[in-house]
Amino acid sequence: MAEPVAMLALAIDAAVGWPNALYRRIGHPVGVFAFAINRAEARWNRPDLPAATRRLAGVATMALIVAGVALAGWAAQWLSFVVFGTWGWLAVAAMAWPALAQRSLFVHVKAVARTLHCGDMRAAREAVSAIVGRDTHEMQEAPIARAAIESLAESFCDGIVAPLFGLLILGLPGIWVYKAVNTADSLIGHREQRWRAFGWAAARTDDGMNLIPARLAAIAFCIVGGGGWRIAWRDAAKHTSPNAGWPEAAMAGALHLRLGGPIRYDGVLYDKPWIGDGSSQPTASDIDRALRIYVRGCLLLWFAAGMIEWAR
Repeated sequence: MAEPVAMLALAIDAAVGWPNALYRRIGHPVGVFAFAINRAEARWNRPDLPAATRRLAGVATMALIVAGVALAGWAAQWLSFVVFGTWGWLAVAAMAWPALAQRSLFVHVKAVARTLHCGDMRAAREAVSAIVGRDTHEMQEAPIARAAIESLAESFCDGIVAPLFGLLILGLPGIWVYKAVNTADSLIGHREQRWRAFGWAAARTDDGMNLIPARLAAIAFCIVGGGGWRIAWRDAAKHTSPNAGWPEAAMAGALHLRLGGPIRYDGVLYDKPWIGDGSSQPTASDIDRALRIYVRGCLLLWFAAGMIEWAR
């Protein structure tokens, strides 16, 4: 039987997440990626440079980051077995664990539901602002609940399915290359004028790496949610992202809710299409239902990872 690296990494993450005490002392490993990306952006994405030059610089930045992280991941994995012998897989699992976000995502979304159940709208807005980028200061219960459910669905792919997929396919280099690319996309992969050229490579690389995981995430939600197939197939393309629409539409279908719709960013209202059928006024109880689907989805991933590693 193959070493259950993914199973152990998932178990550690589910049990402790990334503890706040540890975060306060050393931050999180993705902070290293963020530091490097921000330094590169400040140096090579100057507005006085032509767009073509900035795009080429963005491509070079992503190539260097991917190559560097892949090499570091391979070296760490190789050294684990050199130093610890047959028990090296334990070290590999420990190094993979911080790249997963099962517990963290659950805790953040549960906080939104809890504050809404208490009727504390101010605390609910603060809680949801920690997981979404849209304007939240005037939100009422329904848009807060929608934002939390949408973030839960999308982050199920970004925070769990995709990094796990990378780990199962390519080992430690796979999971951390994905996290580096995903971090780059969140920092510079935007369509605004400042980042459009320089962040092009980050956005396209992230799209490519999420192509399969996003659809696997949608399948998982449909299986454990008892439905959502029709909505996932029909509405996934309504999302501006080629991938995020899949888990979001699957969650909308499983919950019989409408997600998406008009969203305000930086004071500007964007008339985004609705995804799903049913009520467009979700409540805190709907967040609870979404979290139950999420937990079952995570358990399904545990089962799938165990079967894959056993088959090897």
